[in-house]
Amino acid sequence: MLTLYFSGTGNTKFIAEHFSQTLGAECHSIEEEIDFSEKIAAAETIAVCYPIYGSCVPRIMRDFAEEYRSAFDGKNLIILSSQLMFSGDGARVFTELLEGISFNILYAEHFNMPNNICNLFLFPIASPEKIERYVKKAKQRLARSCKNIQNGIVKKRGFNPVSKYLGLLTQRFYFPDFEKKAENDVRITADCVACGKCVKICPMNNLERIEDKIEQNGNCTLCYRCVNACPQKAITVLLHAEVKKQYPGLTKQSL
Repeated sequence: MLTLYFSGTGNTKFIAEHFSQTLGAECHSIEEEIDFSEKIAAAETIAVCYPIYGSCVPRIMRDFAEEYRSAFDGKNLIILSSQLMFSGDGARVFTELLEGISFNILYAEHFNMPNNICNLFLFPIASPEKIERYVKKAKQRLARSCKNIQNGIVKKRGFNPVSKYLGLLTQRFYFPDFEKKAENDVRITADCVACGKCVKICPMNNLERIEDKIEQNGNCTLCYRCVNACPQKAITVLLHAEVKKQYPGLTKQSL
């Protein structure tokens, strides 16, 4: 079994790594520089893990699926998605990227994880205690999911018609426009000291340092990694309210 994941600020990485450790799967981030065609071809079962953005697959994961689409032909798939509260059919929508090829869904599940949108007043950053509660529940659901998979029990979260239409009507109908706008809507305030940390960690190579300034290249995938990691809290994407408290990620104790 092979696990492939994208994780903006660590939540999905947690899911992917714990799942892989339990079932003995080889685990890789899609940001790694390896021969994914060879890895996918050699595996009978692929576990795909990603955060759900507006009931959609993140653009970076969509691009990955498009590039290696033919390699998924004939594979068993397990889809594990992290979400804030509700995504409708966030796991199911990955299958739309593979239309026209054959695959078999063994399992699909959603995992509620802490919010990382750190400058939206509707969703405040959770306290350390609340983050630990999220992690505890995620571990419990992971344990059940792994046991089900080992016992051949098939579960497809988000694959029923109600979930599909809820995902479409509550989020996916609107989100693509927001996503498109966000590609070129990274703002960097005068507080920036051009340390270059955001340049190093951006999964899309969207940021670069030019003459002691950070510039964008119109390629943001809206993962919020740079927003949460900037030492000066100088970066925002699409939502340009002041960043007061950044998402710290999961603690070492959680991992």
